[in-house]
Amino acid sequence: RQKRRKRTAEEAREEALVAARDLLLSRGPAGVTVSNVGTEIGMSHTNVIHHFGSASELHSALMGSMINDLTGAIDKMVEHLRTDQAAVTQVVDQVFDAFGEGGAGQLAAWLALAREFDHLEPVRQAITDLVAAVRERMGIDIQDEDKVASIVFLIAICAFGDAVIGDHLRDMLKLEPPAGRQLMYLILPMLIPYYTAMIAQRDSSNT
Repeated sequence: RQKRRKRTAEEAREEALVAARDLLLSRGPAGVTVSNVGTEIGMSHTNVIHHFGSASELHSALMGSMINDLTGAIDKMVEHLRTDQAAVTQVVDQVFDAFGEGGAGQLAAWLALAREFDHLEPVRQAITDLVAAVRERMGIDIQDEDKVASIVFLIAICAFGDAVIGDHLRDMLKLEPPAGRQLMYLILPMLIPYYTAMIAQRDSSNT
């Protein structure tokens, strides 16, 4: 916790958002209160409200900030796939990192519970670009992009579940922390040849 000190409005907002993100990851959505944020950064409840207008606006600003970070993480995945000859399986690590350490899993759960799905709209184009990049890396024709979308969907759903409840499930099942990723490492190489073979069979039947 920081002592109260003078800071610009921009600094105050940024520090408040960093504190709010930490609270979301450590305590869940219920921990993201104006009072808790103020305590973490050494600012009164009134001053936090002054910088954001209301608790609702603080929540909205946090969601927006985290969505921007998620979009940036996805954009980096796309860049790696297209320029660094990255294997498609590396997307697994990047998606799991974004949902886990990056907080996208907790954010997605919060958005779902609050029915704030509009906040996810800025991610749409980044997801579309990711599907296209994976398709290009796999050498799949554009009309079969829905197959690639299914693979990306599976990775994201697994990463989301792992981030939200993975620790508790692993403890119940006596599994080690990498269990979710390791499962995807096994599944993904099976799915890619399956789709490739299915596409090849379809193409041969059309000739």
